[in-house]
Amino acid sequence: VEPPAQPTRMQQVASGLSAKYRLTLFALTLLCYIVIIFVNVALILTIILEEKLHKPMYIFLCNLCFNSLYGTAAFHPKFLFDLLSNTHVISYAGCLLQVFFIYSYATTDFSILAVMSYDRYLAICRPLEYHSIMTKQRVTFLVCFSRLVPMICQSVVVIMSSKLILCGFQIEKLYCENWSFIKLSCYSTTLNNIVGFFVIILYCGHALFILCSYFQLVTFALRYPERRRKFLQTCMPHLICLINVTATLLFDVMYARYGSESVPQSLKNFMAIQFLIIPPMLNPIIYGLNLTQVRNSFFRLCRYKKQVEGLG
Repeated sequence: VEPPAQPTRMQQVASGLSAKYRLTLFALTLLCYIVIIFVNVALILTIILEEKLHKPMYIFLCNLCFNSLYGTAAFHPKFLFDLLSNTHVISYAGCLLQVFFIYSYATTDFSILAVMSYDRYLAICRPLEYHSIMTKQRVTFLVCFSRLVPMICQSVVVIMSSKLILCGFQIEKLYCENWSFIKLSCYSTTLNNIVGFFVIILYCGHALFILCSYFQLVTFALRYPERRRKFLQTCMPHLICLINVTATLLFDVMYARYGSESVPQSLKNFMAIQFLIIPPMLNPIIYGLNLTQVRNSFFRLCRYKKQVEGLG
């Protein structure tokens, strides 16, 4: 028996999107996307333009904001288009690209948060050695590590998925994701599952590394009260971001594999896309409000722009 031909287009099922609510959802999604772009670009420009913020911690934060723009660009424009369309289709190649961009965004977030926890550990627990360890070369290496390793992992995942012979073309989600491809395969996907679980374990290792770093930080802050203020100011935003990203991603990964079919489609849709809305929108706000240097630099740049405009 000849294997079925590969589909050239994939159908994205979004039955939970009632027609009468689509315009409302479109307006809310567009507003969220505009806010995501504004807060992330504002924080990136503040860090780039303010020379005092050219420090490892803020460079990693800039990388986190850039990653949010990268990941949401793979989802929001297509989702906004689908909300105004009666058919939710995407090309086969476009679907694979969406898998790559969204998955590499999610795993890069974890890598950046792991790098940031290492930076905070050095700054608080080993301050005398900080500048000798966090050199420009080390910072460059860590930024490259946080971006290249996730991209390599997801390239392997997507290439393996592209080799699967599919017996269907419907993706039961608002966007393309790897588990949906695997479920459509006509043949065994054992190797894909092994590689997928290896990637999950790798990033669980990142989470474990972050927890160990925070255990050291909390222990140090309790032992030396004078360091407690620095811990609360610089580490609490990071911890909130970590909990935010971990909770949303873990729910999505676990629900995709083991979720109940009795859950309403609208709730499934919301839970599936929250990690593409909540962390990218809240992370820059959390950091911008809690880090005094970032907040002061942002307002100073805003005042300077107004003064320039007034002179003009």
